[in-house]
Amino acid sequence: MKKSVLTRYRVMAYVTAVMLLVLCTCMTFKYGFHMGKDLTFVVSQIHGLLYMVYLVVAFDLGQKARWPFGKLLWVLVSGTIPTAAFFVERKVVREVAPLVDEGRAAPAEA
Repeated sequence: MKKSVLTRYRVMAYVTAVMLLVLCTCMTFKYGFHMGKDLTFVVSQIHGLLYMVYLVVAFDLGQKARWPFGKLLWVLVSGTIPTAAFFVERKVVREVAPLVDEGRAAPAEA
């Protein structure tokens, strides 16, 4: 597997997790303090788009790493649970890193 597949996943996992935390903060202000309605709408739309990109990238990584369905589902759902994506990302990187091909050519056999 190429390193870029893992890098794309890591970037989208962090971006999605941060945007979810921003969305949760906006929701707190919207419903707790009755302010920021428009900002919450914009942040929710951005998070939704980024989450769709995250789903595609995580699914691609899962297919290339040949994960079972349960594991793939957990990684996909982790983008909807605040702070879970940070922990899942670290675990995924530790498991997938040995599968990454650094672009080194295999030695030729005679």
